[in-house]
Amino acid sequence: MFINKIKAGDSGILTYGITPPKSGTTPERTAEIARKTIERLLPLDIDALIVYDVQDESARTATERPFPFLQAQDPFEFASGHLQDLKVPKIIYRPAGMFSPSELQRWLDDLNKHNFYPVFVGLPAPNHPVKTSLPEAYQLWSQYKETSVIGAVTIPERHEVLKDEDQRILDKVSCGVSYFISQCVFNLSFAKTVIDDLERTCSRTGIKFPTLVFTLTVCGSEKTLDFMDWLGIHVPDDLKTEFKTSDNMLERSVNVCLNIASELAAHCASRSLPFGFNIESVATKANEIEASIYLVNEVGRILNQHGVRKVSMAPTTAASGS
Repeated sequence: MFINKIKAGDSGILTYGITPPKSGTTPERTAEIARKTIERLLPLDIDALIVYDVQDESARTATERPFPFLQAQDPFEFASGHLQDLKVPKIIYRPAGMFSPSELQRWLDDLNKHNFYPVFVGLPAPNHPVKTSLPEAYQLWSQYKETSVIGAVTIPERHEVLKDEDQRILDKVSCGVSYFISQCVFNLSFAKTVIDDLERTCSRTGIKFPTLVFTLTVCGSEKTLDFMDWLGIHVPDDLKTEFKTSDNMLERSVNVCLNIASELAAHCASRSLPFGFNIESVATKANEIEASIYLVNEVGRILNQHGVRKVSMAPTTAASGS
């Protein structure tokens, strides 16, 4: 079970991340989206499903957003109301600071009733008014710590600039956080630096190294590449050029993700550090969704090769663009 693996500090965690349908989607269409999601995910060997909370981050930067922002449905409502037949734990994101303590308390109560697990994330813009601080939110969650686990987000790009991600992580560990899900990784060096610096800080302080779950996502178009850049995901310039000049950007991005997974798995496994992967699928194009499913299975094989996960070794169809 996901919670047991996290509490034990086991490696080999494998999750899948989605966004809810857009607000205004009809009940019939929402049910159809949920049905197709369940059909795709039922055969997968995953530990949990992540349902993201989509917020408008336009105020975070002066750069124009490549895609117009469309409000999404509430992730908890979508998961609890439409994904019950997918019998894996659900991880629900929520920007804690946007809600009052009483609102967060009710939300945590609802999560606990459904055996869902929270991840508190930051506010969509630095100047957004804070209703509940992160330490306060973690304190509210602590009443469930015997039967729950709570995660947080880590951003390798932030560490490259501020050099303090290791301390940010351990500050949250002191509040009860036991695993961290990264922003999408396309810069392998950035991710390795976080691992190495965190390992040194844990060794120096005597704090147990938390589980790091690295997010991988496919990229099928230049517009998606631009959106990643807008979100603050660092894609090295040579890799951007490689994507843009590739005959099949989607297939190339899958291969890049698999190489990153192999490198990070080897890096963590050689040090006996708890790690895993989250395969993010937020696209609507069928070929990109299919590529994400392929990626889950192949990353499962990589984890198997490193002896941290037992999975079926049946062949899968290679990902391709259309």
